[in-house]
Amino acid sequence: MASMPGILTDWPWKPLGSFKYVVLAPWVVHSSYSVMVKDEKERDVSTFLILPFLVWRMLHNQIWITLSRYRTAKGNGRILDKGLEFEQVDREREWDDQILFNGLLYYLACYTLRGASRLPLWRTDGMVMALLIHAGPVEFLYYWLHRALHHHFLYSRYHSHHHSSIVTEPITSVIHPFAEHISYFVLFAMPMLTLVFTNTASVGAMVVYVTYIDFMNNMGHSNFEVVPKWLFDIFPPLKYLIYTSSFHSLHHTQFRTNYSLFMPLYDYIYGTTDKASDTLHESALKREEETADVVHLTHLTTPESIYHIRLAFAYLASEPYTSKWYLNLMWPLTAWSMILTWIYGRTFIVEGNRFHKLKLQTWSIPKYTLQYSMQSQKVAINTMIEEAILDADRKGIKVLSLGLRNQEEELNIYGGLFVSRHPKLKVKVVDGSSLVVAVVLNTIPKGTTQVLLRGKLTKVAYALVFSLCQQSIQVATLHEDDYVRLKKSIKGSETDLTFSKSSTQKIWLVGDELSEEEQLKAPKGTIFIPYTPFPPKKYRKDCFYHSTPAMLAPPSLQNIHSCEDWLARRVMSAWRIAGIVHSLEGWNEQECGHTMNDIDKVWHSTLQHGFQPLQVQVQVKELAQYY
Repeated sequence: MASMPGILTDWPWKPLGSFKYVVLAPWVVHSSYSVMVKDEKERDVSTFLILPFLVWRMLHNQIWITLSRYRTAKGNGRILDKGLEFEQVDREREWDDQILFNGLLYYLACYTLRGASRLPLWRTDGMVMALLIHAGPVEFLYYWLHRALHHHFLYSRYHSHHHSSIVTEPITSVIHPFAEHISYFVLFAMPMLTLVFTNTASVGAMVVYVTYIDFMNNMGHSNFEVVPKWLFDIFPPLKYLIYTSSFHSLHHTQFRTNYSLFMPLYDYIYGTTDKASDTLHESALKREEETADVVHLTHLTTPESIYHIRLAFAYLASEPYTSKWYLNLMWPLTAWSMILTWIYGRTFIVEGNRFHKLKLQTWSIPKYTLQYSMQSQKVAINTMIEEAILDADRKGIKVLSLGLRNQEEELNIYGGLFVSRHPKLKVKVVDGSSLVVAVVLNTIPKGTTQVLLRGKLTKVAYALVFSLCQQSIQVATLHEDDYVRLKKSIKGSETDLTFSKSSTQKIWLVGDELSEEEQLKAPKGTIFIPYTPFPPKKYRKDCFYHSTPAMLAPPSLQNIHSCEDWLARRVMSAWRIAGIVHSLEGWNEQECGHTMNDIDKVWHSTLQHGFQPLQVQVQVKELAQYY
C-alpha cells in the first residue's frame, strides 16, 4: 500500500477475494457458446482465444518467477544480495489482477469496437506498425508519466507502493494501484487501438505485442542479469533500445534515475541515466554461482508439494503446507511434474539464505515421501543423497544437514552409511538428532512427571527416553516389545520406564506409526508432541498437537520468504538449524550414524545464536478442565 493511498487504489473486485474471476464468466461463456453454436462464417474465434491468451500470460509470468528465484538462489548473475521478506510476498500476491483487468477490457473492445473482432491470425503490416508506435509515442509518454509519478504528490499516493520492493521479482513489475494500471493500459492500448482503427489488427500481432511487454517487464524486474554484454559490443546503439535487469534495478535503489520503460534512449537524452548502469551490468554478469557454507538436504513430500516450494507458487510457498482442493484440478500438470522429476533425477537448489557471514542453501531431492517407503526406491534415493554429499564436498561446503526422511535408519543409518563409505569427507554430515532431542525435551511443559512414548523407535526416541529417565520423569509405552527394546538401551535408568496397558498420561511423545486407534485412546486434553519431521494426523479436536521439532529463526537470518513444509513463517526445523549451528560453532565431528553431540551443549549454543523455542501451546495447569 502507498504511504498515503489515493483514490482508485484498490481493485474494484477486491471484496470478491478468491472469487474475483467470476467477473470474466459472462464474457467467457458467451464467446465459447458463439464458437460452438454459430456457423463457421459467423464464428468469432479471435474473441474466443482471449481466455487461452490470459492463461498463457499467467504461465509466462510464472515461468519468470520460477526462473528468477532459481537463479537468485544459485547466485550467478545476481544483482542485489539483499533478501526478500514475507511482507513483499504478501504485497505482490495479487499480481494476476492486472491480467484480469486487461482481459475484461479485451472482451469489451471485441464486443464494442468495429474491427476488434473476427481478426485474422497474422498481418505483418500490423505487427510492424505496433512496434513503431511503441518505440515512438508509447516509450516517450511513459518516460514522462513515470517521472511525474515520482513527484511527491503522486509518489506518496500511488507509485510508492511499487517502490516498496527494493529487491524486485519479475512480478513486481505489475504491482501498482488500480489507478496506475489504468494509465498504463491507456499507453499500451495505443498500438492495439491503432491497428483496430486502421483494420490491420491480427491475433498474432496482439499476442506478440502483449507478450513482448510481459517479457520485458519480467526481465527488467528480475534480480539477475540475463542480457549479455557482447550484444552491446557488436551493436553499440542497442544500449539505447533495450534495457537490462541491472539498469532497472538501479531505479529501485536510486529512485531518481533510469525512468525509461524498455528503451533507455530517453534517459540518455534527458540526462537521467544512472552513472553506475554500465559497471553494474558488467559486475552482475561476472558473478559466478555462489558456494554455500551450509546445505540442508530435503525432498518433496506429496505430489502437490511441488506447488508449495519456493520455486513454484509464491503465495503457497509463503504459507504452511496444507492440501488445497483446487490443486486437484491441476492433476495433468502434477502428473507431468512427477514425470519430469523422475526423468531429471538430480538434486536441485530450492532456496538461498544468509545468516551473518554464513551462506545457506536448501537442496531438494526429486523424490516423494511415498517413495521413501518403497524398497525398490531405496538404492536410487541413497545414490542421490550420496551424490549430493560428494558434490557438497567438492564445492567446499562445510556442513550438510539431512532433512525429513533423508536420514532414516533403514535408509542409510542416519547418514552414517555415507561417512563409512567415504572416510575422507571434509563436509560434515549432520542428522540433527541432538538438537531434535533438546527441542522436544524443552517443549515438554514444566512440572510434567510422566509421559507416554508411542511411535517408531528411532535414535531420537532412545535418547529422549534416556534423558527423561535421568530427570526422574516416568516414561510409559503401550507395546511390550517397545518396552523391552528401550529397557535394554537404558540400563541403569530403567526404573522410570514402565509398560502400561492404559493411556492416562496427558503428555504423549509421538513418532511415526502412531495410529488413529491409539490417538482415540488418549484422554481429553492430551498434548501430542512429535519427535519426527512429519506431524501426526489430527484425529482429535479435544487434544493439543504441538509442532514438529522446530525453532523460530532470528531476525538476522535473511531472505526467508517461504515456509518450510508445514511449519509457520520464520520457523525452521531442528534438523535444518542443527547444520547451521554446527557450522557456526566450527564443530569438527560428524553427527550421523549412531553418534550424537552433547544435547545440553547443542541447545545452549543454538539459543546463543538467536534461535528461539516455540511457545508451548498449553501448560499442564490448563489441562485441569479435562480431568
